Amino acid sequence: MSYLDTIEELCQAGLHPGRTCRETKAATGKKLIGCVPYHTPDEVIYAGGCVPVGLWGGNPEFKQADRYLQSFCCGLLRAVVEYSMDGTYSILSGIVVPTFCDSMKCTLENLKLSAPEGMPVLGMSYGQQRKLKAGREYTIREYKRIRHEIEKIAGVAITNEKVEDAFALYEDYRGTMRAFEDAAAEHPEIITAKKRMMIIKAGLFMDKAVYTPKVKEIIAGLKEEGPSAFDGKKIIITGIMAEPAGILDIFEENGLAIAADEMSLGSRLWRARSREDVEDVYERMAYRFADTEADCFMYEPEKLRGQYMLALKEKYDADAVVVMMMKFCDPEQYDYPIYKAELEQAGIPMLYMEVDQQTTGFEQLRTRIQSFREMLMQQ
Repeated sequence: MSYLDTIEELCQAGLHPGRTCRETKAATGKKLIGCVPYHTPDEVIYAGGCVPVGLWGGNPEFKQADRYLQSFCCGLLRAVVEYSMDGTYSILSGIVVPTFCDSMKCTLENLKLSAPEGMPVLGMSYGQQRKLKAGREYTIREYKRIRHEIEKIAGVAITNEKVEDAFALYEDYRGTMRAFEDAAAEHPEIITAKKRMMIIKAGLFMDKAVYTPKVKEIIAGLKEEGPSAFDGKKIIITGIMAEPAGILDIFEENGLAIAADEMSLGSRLWRARSREDVEDVYERMAYRFADTEADCFMYEPEKLRGQYMLALKEKYDADAVVVMMMKFCDPEQYDYPIYKAELEQAGIPMLYMEVDQQTTGFEQLRTRIQSFREMLMQQ
């Protein structure tokens, strides 16, 4: 099987999360633990013999969730609650919810009632003063608390050695994804906008021991290709996630390739490197969280996202930045005026789009993307 077949396999896995989760459970025989975005302690879950899978919303017909969540809650979390109530999450053995924003806190409490009866729902809180020792120690205590809860779900003891092995596996995954970013940027005619994001998304629903070798196969195949024949424009995208996928089709129609991303369902999952000079595995995990920067969910007085995107543009020789603003996402909206001013000062073309996972009509967005492309072509 060629690497092009592997690309198609992972694209289909990303497009069909429910099916992929069922296949993962059947193939591995492991319990699945749902992880509401993001920065969940995946290594601790994996060390318990379970597979962490992402709960990143979707496009359900809302029938029940709006009884519990306000109408101005983001569509991602509303969809999570809807799926928990309609039985979609019955395949799971537990759910972990971080509490980075007010809507996540509401979702945590709602899931305790709406999840299938008897399913454990675990809140995960992080020390936002993560640069301080006290903040790291608090985060470590949370990791160990979740470890204890996963032990009860899995019925096994989670030793430090198991956590170390899981951390090594996830470090391999994160390093592989950084390499994939670079390889994909070299061949946007092969890794189109939609394929790029679906390949990334597939990793949320697969065992990393299975997923990472497939991505390495894709990287090796891309490196054997000759020079790229792509003659369109390259963009940096920023936001929570690049959905609905129909928007990515419009990018492709207009010759726009994603050179890099600054997204929660994207590079924020892997861009922070762990410290090699720290031996304790829980400290390495805490430091990796502490060293995460340019992230809307992190306490960061300096607000480095604009500078980070400027560096991405320079590295990948991108032509513009596209903001995919999730509707009603307060943390994202708070950051926008700051990095908007920085990008404008640097003379970077920028397109702002408010998106919602439940969007079904794309004609207005198609017109705006077409106009933006025409503007770029004239520069």
